[in-house]
Amino acid sequence: MRKGLGGLMCVLLLLSITIISWKPADANKSNSLKSSDAAKELLARYIDNIYQSAHLEESGLDFLVFKKALTGFLNLKASNKLSQNSTILTVVDLAKSSCEKRMWIINVINKELILNTWASHGQGSGDDIPTSFSDNNDSRQSSLGFYITDNVYYGKNGRSLHLDGLDAGFNANARARAIVLHGADYVSQGTIDVLGRLGRSYGCPAVPLEDLDMVIETVKNKTLMFINGNDDRYHSKYLDEDLAANFVQSDLRNSMIANL
Repeated sequence: MRKGLGGLMCVLLLLSITIISWKPADANKSNSLKSSDAAKELLARYIDNIYQSAHLEESGLDFLVFKKALTGFLNLKASNKLSQNSTILTVVDLAKSSCEKRMWIINVINKELILNTWASHGQGSGDDIPTSFSDNNDSRQSSLGFYITDNVYYGKNGRSLHLDGLDAGFNANARARAIVLHGADYVSQGTIDVLGRLGRSYGCPAVPLEDLDMVIETVKNKTLMFINGNDDRYHSKYLDEDLAANFVQSDLRNSMIANL
């Protein structure tokens, strides 16, 4: 009988512990939400600080496009997919006319715009402003999303840079399609003067020949590139603002977040 009572007492004790511990858990959840709000506010200040300090509005980079690109940068930092020393973020906005300089290379830590130049899009994507995007072989279309740069090599377009697409369904076939960064003589003011737009690639973000070496040397070896465009279908797990906000909050002592 005492054995039975002992067992009953154990059950009651476990239930009481469960009930008692449930209430603080709910309170902790509330605290977590407040912390998340604070982190999101910090993220918003961080993004705006870089945007203003680097004079990106004056250079023509849309704030919402930059916000997407930097959110991805922070997500990939948090996921250890970029090297800890990686400070470079490249943005290509294919929602803009090819007559505009629509590639930006930004040093995130220094809050500095390194280069603003032209970038081509694929023949199959449209004329001046691309309207169609694909990750299919032989489509000759541009592919949207996040890319990590890799090594330099010499191919049919001369000195070039491998790109690895990170977004399944949007740019993950970049290697198989030979979507790379290279230079081209059709990416120039002269071509714009003749055609009313840039020349077009087979899907690669080609840059002016005179900028090629600087671009490659700046962005090579595991830095992030984000290609934006007018396509409502595009989505990416790397646009998770909660993860980006928590990373910024947890990294307050890092030089990246200093002097907000």
